[in-house]
This record gives sequence, structure tokens and C-alpha cells, in this order.
Amino acid sequence: MDQNRELAIVTGASSGIGFELARQLADRGYDLIMNSADETRLQPAADEIAARTGAGVQAVAADLRRYEDAERFIAAVTATGRPVAVAALNAGVGEGGAFLDTDLEDELEIVDLNVRSTVHLAKRLLRSMAAAGCGRMLITSSIASTVPGSYQAVYNASKSFLQSFSQALQNELKDTPVTVTALMPGPTDTDFFRRADMGDTRVGQGEKDDPAQVAEQGLGALFAGKDKVVAGSLKTKAQGMASKILPDSLKAEGHRRMAEPGSADQ
Repeated sequence: MDQNRELAIVTGASSGIGFELARQLADRGYDLIMNSADETRLQPAADEIAARTGAGVQAVAADLRRYEDAERFIAAVTATGRPVAVAALNAGVGEGGAFLDTDLEDELEIVDLNVRSTVHLAKRLLRSMAAAGCGRMLITSSIASTVPGSYQAVYNASKSFLQSFSQALQNELKDTPVTVTALMPGPTDTDFFRRADMGDTRVGQGEKDDPAQVAEQGLGALFAGKDKVVAGSLKTKAQGMASKILPDSLKAEGHRRMAEPGSADQ
């Protein structure tokens, strides 16, 4: 790594939005520490970015659902001896299906990764940024944060937590040089819906946004110091606007039609 380049970290970086955030940060001149629990995909992703951009890239495989792994990841960041200029906390997981039918273990993994690990890393990183007097944090929330998630009840609720969390931090830090931005993508062309077992749903089979576009708009908002951004296509942005005025009961029913198992065939 080049000590003259600033350092950025990205979690959930082996594919999808996280990979694009990492790639575009490298294009902007940052060295990278990339994280994912998927060891088989993380190192090739890091090697690809390093080869394409010339950035210094370190891959740290860690399952952030586990306290010890989150601490190990922070230790790897600290060991560089370099301040973190940008932290993109993007790691997340989802699960589709009726709450009464899904496994409790799977639902708690959503809480552990989406909520618990984000709080954990934010606590460690923001303290360091505040002490250094600089730093930017991007937290991947979702447009789902604005909608009661029928058939994705825990996932949407986890994103609502992240949305509230990021906006509260932004307010607390408004008189400091440290900023926090919430990235709110809509359905995006990643592995999310396959991993969430939602291939038979309308949303799973529907049109999706380009992760490169989502990442570009997210970083644009981050570097502009904005508190949040609905990122993706015009359709996604329109959904974001509609969510501001529609009652929760209508939004929940609309989400049901899109996310109910088997809805793709209805």
C-alpha cells in the first residue's frame, strides 16, 4: 500500500454493491481493506481491483456476525497504522418468507449482521475518525427501510434500524468534520434475492438496478456530505418519493404482493 494514498474500508465487498463501492473508491485514489465472510470470492475480487486500478488492496475474510471476527477485522485495520478516511459498512443479508415459517436462527443472523455488526464497527471506527478530526462513513440501508416488509419482516426492520441509526449519528456529528451518509438502494442486480430464497417472488424476478450505478450515486452523496440518498433508477427514486406519503398499511400490502412466496406466478 502507498502511504500517500488515503485508506478506505468496505465490508460485504466480494460482490454486488460492495464490490462496486470498493472498485470506485480505488478509482478515486484510495487504498482498500475489503471484507467478506466469503473467502473464496473475496481474494479474487481484491486481486481484480488491484490489477485494474493499481490500488493497494488487502482482503480480510471475517464473519462480522461474530464479535471476535468483528474485533479481528478492526485489529487488521488498526495494524496498518493509517487513519480510515472512508468506511463503507455494506455487509448485509436477507431472508424471504412468512415470519411464522422461517427459521429463528436465520432471522437472528439478519439481526447479527445487518444491525449488530454495523453498530459494532461504527462504534470503533467513528471514535477513531473523531479523534483524527476527519472521516466519512457510508451505511448501506435500503429503500426497504421505509416499508413494512411483509414476507421480509426482519430484513426490512433491520434496514429501518440502520436508517434511523445513520441519521441519528449524522445529527450527533454535524458540528464535526466526520460525516455519516445512508445509502438507500432499491432492488439491485446482486446475489441478494437468490441468497434470500426469493427467486419465485415478483420482486425476485423483476427488473433490478445496476450495482455500479447504485455505488456511484452513493459515493457521490457521501463526498457531498449528504445525510442520505435513494440510489438507482428513476423508478427506484419514484418509489422513494411515494414511500414518504403512503400510509404504512398500503405499503405493507404492496410489499406483500411483491415478496410473497410464489407471487411471480400470480
